[in-house]
Amino acid sequence: MNISMYNASIPVMIRMLGNLETILDKAIAHAGARKIDDAAFVESRLFPDMFTFARQIQQATDHARNCAGALAGVESPAYEMNEKSIADLIGRVEKTLAFLKGLNAAQIDGTDTKKLTIKVMGKDTDFVGIDLLQNRALPNFYFHVTTAYDILRVNGIEIGKRDFMGATAQ
Repeated sequence: MNISMYNASIPVMIRMLGNLETILDKAIAHAGARKIDDAAFVESRLFPDMFTFARQIQQATDHARNCAGALAGVESPAYEMNEKSIADLIGRVEKTLAFLKGLNAAQIDGTDTKKLTIKVMGKDTDFVGIDLLQNRALPNFYFHVTTAYDILRVNGIEIGKRDFMGATAQ
């Protein structure tokens, strides 16, 4: 039985990025209600040697976009890493969602054995599609989405598992 590479990637990423956007909206509301500049969250991090909140969002969107583009055989758009507010980060998520929604199953299904070469830390690295998706893109994507959630939670944003998983979470 073959896996639908499209179903294993694009809808999953779209759902989680949509959930992330909802969480970001809650962060803006939280900051507004407490008269906090939401930029304070942008530079927040869990530990000094970890990426900032902004970088977590940037990494999550980059992993989603770059994996999807590689699988589909299209160039994914490059975004500067210059977001200074949560609204800017929402804009980045929205651009990524628009790119993902522009892809279709015909572009991605059947790429489980597709040979790909992508840059990993500046070096060309060979993958086949399923390995890129399962062993690199999705674990990194979930790591950065989860860490962004954790940073907001530790900073007092009232979010829970249902916010992370989405409204249909069991």
